[in-house]
Amino acid sequence: MKILAVETSTEYCSVALWQDGTVSERCELVGQKHSEVLMEMLDALLKEAGVTVKQVDGIAFGKGPGSFTGVRIACGVAQGLALGADIPVVGICTLEAVAETSGKEKVLTALDARMGELYLAAYERRDGGWRAAIEPCLCKAEEAPLLEGRWCGAGNGFAVLGAALQARYDGHLRADCLESTVFPRAAAIAILGAAQFAQGKGVDAALALPLYLRDKVALKTSERDAVRSTSTGSVRTGI
Repeated sequence: MKILAVETSTEYCSVALWQDGTVSERCELVGQKHSEVLMEMLDALLKEAGVTVKQVDGIAFGKGPGSFTGVRIACGVAQGLALGADIPVVGICTLEAVAETSGKEKVLTALDARMGELYLAAYERRDGGWRAAIEPCLCKAEEAPLLEGRWCGAGNGFAVLGAALQARYDGHLRADCLESTVFPRAAAIAILGAAQFAQGKGVDAALALPLYLRDKVALKTSERDAVRSTSTGSVRTGI
């Protein structure tokens, strides 16, 4: 089985290819330039692997939460490629991808949501997968859902509101197990996506929807242009 993955919800842009348990990935710190580099990265990844989009069995994408523009770009590209190749898609929560990337077994994941808020969830690895102890939510650190037991922490939310999170989870966060530089990566999206496809959870490309935890009524002109230019692009390999 071959699974292509896209993740653009943060300032990093990454793509990955899962082939029967082996993952290859390209990842770059691009700021707000995802729409300028994503298709080229995908093209290079597939060429290096000698694979075309039509040979891929499914596409996984980081569905959010995260940057509104970035999440839309990943969703749009996944939809466009999947429709063109007539293959299914799965959306993977970026907070779960942070847990997977961390390599830990019990992880409180927190991403900076701006405006003094966090995208937050907690996951525990069980039976080869992740069980959510706290479902993905948008919250202030001092109002975050409580946890029992001892947990590691991962995500850039700890870089901006780490002190407040440690105060909220006093006695439940391991001080020796906090990683504020972990971010959702396409390699994790690919691994989690492969598991979803193996369980028959792939859906039609039209159902590739983002996960929003904060409402936003409209896109800026620059955001519309970024999504439009990316969604209408194509990976040259095999298309």
